[in-house]
Amino acid sequence: MKVKIAQTSRISSKGQITVPVAVRRRLGLREGDQVEFVTEGTVTILRPARSVANPFEEYTGALHTFPGGREEINAWIGDLRDEKADE
Repeated sequence: MKVKIAQTSRISSKGQITVPVAVRRRLGLREGDQVEFVTEGTVTILRPARSVANPFEEYTGALHTFPGGREEINAWIGDLRDEKADE
């Protein structure tokens, strides 16, 4: 059984709110993090903002290029798929 705990916060004259400590900890939020408000029907959800950047971008170039290029990579993958199809 899920227990819902309501916590409140007051909106400032600038439209700002303070996210309660327990909520920040639960969501893993730290100073400077962005949050998003998602409305689903009559419910609005606060959650950490999702990054639109590719999460693997930082690894680009970490490995050397494949010697045969894209064509050989595709052939290699094709061979792997054919072997698995025979099993």
